[in-house]
Amino acid sequence: VQLQASGGGTVQAGGSLSLSCAASGLIVSRYAMAWFRQAPGKEREFVAGMSRSGGMISYRDSVKGRFTISRDNAKNAVHLRMNSLKPEDTAVYYCAAEASGWPEGQPNYYYYWGQGTLVTVSS
Repeated sequence: VQLQASGGGTVQAGGSLSLSCAASGLIVSRYAMAWFRQAPGKEREFVAGMSRSGGMISYRDSVKGRFTISRDNAKNAVHLRMNSLKPEDTAVYYCAAEASGWPEGQPNYYYYWGQGTLVTVSS
């Protein structure tokens, strides 16, 4: 199983980035998929998640209205569109897959992880 995250980079505050997570060895529509992030010296935190059915989508409060998680079943990938980026969004972003199908908020529920992609937002 491999989750390949991409799309990170450096952007000015107020800008946008789109992250992608391409999966191989698992079918994303059979898992809950989520994005987490980890800033230097901080714990890994939940950013956004989607249930197996796609009917349940959740976001951490600080990104609501700015970030959008989506899934492309045809490409077996998950995306995170990030708008109105803020310096506090700076972190390594990871995609993860959870077998029960529910987008849990704690990282220990997720068995499969991507390698992370760095997002840097300058002020």
